[in-house]
Order: sequence, then structure tokens, then C-alpha cells
Amino acid sequence: MRATHFIAIAVAIVLVILLYKGGNTVPPPKTSVAEMQRPGSGGAVSGGPVKPRAASFDSILLSARGKVSKLVSDSVLSIEHKLESIHDPAKMPGLYVQLSQVWEHAGQLPVSAYYGAKSARLENSEKKLTFAGQFFLQLMENESSSSVQAWEAGEAVGCLEQSLKLNPDNEDTKLALATGYIEGTGEPMRGVQILLAIVREKPDDIPANMLLGRMAIQSGQFDKAAGRFETVLKLEPENKEALYFLAQASEGKGDKKRAIELLEKCKKLVSDPAFSKDIDQKINSLK
Repeated sequence: MRATHFIAIAVAIVLVILLYKGGNTVPPPKTSVAEMQRPGSGGAVSGGPVKPRAASFDSILLSARGKVSKLVSDSVLSIEHKLESIHDPAKMPGLYVQLSQVWEHAGQLPVSAYYGAKSARLENSEKKLTFAGQFFLQLMENESSSSVQAWEAGEAVGCLEQSLKLNPDNEDTKLALATGYIEGTGEPMRGVQILLAIVREKPDDIPANMLLGRMAIQSGQFDKAAGRFETVLKLEPENKEALYFLAQASEGKGDKKRAIELLEKCKKLVSDPAFSKDIDQKINSLK
């Protein structure tokens, strides 16, 4: 593990918590650090206030159709013909699930996620809508196209908002929705407001404080960031991510001695040669 890996961890905390709770299909691969850190990814680390232009599903579907075999195309057409002949909406969710599975097996995950979400929306299932939103969020983190990423963020937000209407008190869904707003929609303050509402009700909420702390670092509010991470560390003194980010906040405040102490502690907890080398270089730059 490298020190820079922690840059990805803050905004991924919510996804990790949610995905481990299970869902109705196999989640996509985990985000690579390189993709999370790429400039202009739209994430909380590098995103800005400019709202990106979203791709259309038609353009995504057209691209996907050109990348699959004839066997896959024939399977898709067969299911699409069945959908066209159905007049009872109650029979559609199952066929959309079939479409989702065909596209998933073909490796076209954005299209798979779209049809899975269509099924979830028709069923109006809180669990399936939440998972669909999580699926889109994870795809968003791995996406190289900013326009497709914006589309995925919009789809995630739509699914999660519908899920919250069914259960307004579901904190996990609130956290996922905040992540969608912060990372991909160009409306980070909407996500921040959700997180602030969570910590007003539960001041010690760890995922919300972690995300708010990371956002505070990005906006240069180092005192606020430090407060968030200190809250986390009171509850989890050996939380490696909180230690690392608190070191960043301390550096931003000009307290290099405190930053070095935190980095040393973080290094001992991680106990990884590559990470230790990175941390040593960082500490030397602070001396």
C-alpha cells in the first residue's frame, strides 16, 4: 500500500460499507487507485463546482452493441422483442433482469446497471433500488469517460432518491446519495448538506465525519477537517484513514510536528514496506 492510496479511501468508505451488506447481483470490480486519482475524474478528490455534461443512455447502448458478439446481440434482441409484446408492467421487471444479466456477462456493466435499475424502479423495491444506486456509484469510480461518469452519477442519485422515499430513515442510503452528489453530479453541496444532517442527529457517525473531513481538506478548512477526524479517532483510535487525513489537516494548519507524529503512528499500523517508504519521504519533506 502506498500513502496515496488513502486519497481514494475516504470517498470509498460508504461504498465499502454498503456493498458488504449484499445485494441482488454481483457488484462490479473495485476501484483502482490510479483511476480514483486521475485528474478530472469528477470525484471528491479532484471534482469542482462545474456540472459535467452527462452522456445519453442511447449513446452508451449503441457503443455497447458494437462491442459484443452476435450471440449476445441475438439474446438481447430476443428479450427486447418479448418486452415489446408485453402490456402488463408487472411482467417487465423479470425481463429487465434478464437483459441486465446478458449485458453483465458480456462485460458491458453500465448497460447492465441501467436495466437492473429499470427493474428495481418498476418493482419499487427499497433494497433493489439501493443496490442499483450502489452499482452505479462503483461504476462511476472506475469510469474513464467524464460524460459517462456523469450519467452514472445521475442514475445513482435517481435510484437512491427513490429508495429514500420508501425509507427516509435509512442512513446507509443517505450516505450513498451524498457520495453520488459529491463525486459525480457537480453538486457537492447537496451531498454535504445530507452529511451535515446526519452528524446533527448523530455527531459521532464515522462515515459521515470521514467524508466531511475530506471535503473540508479539499476546501482548505483544515480546522474543521481536524475536528472531524479527531471525532473519528476518539471512537476508533487506530483508524488508519483518520490518522492519515488528520496528518494532512495538521500540515495544512502549519503543525508539522503533529503531522509527523500522526504519520509515524499510521505507518506502524499499516506495517507495509511500500507504504512506509512513502511515509518516510513525506516525513522528510516536513522536517
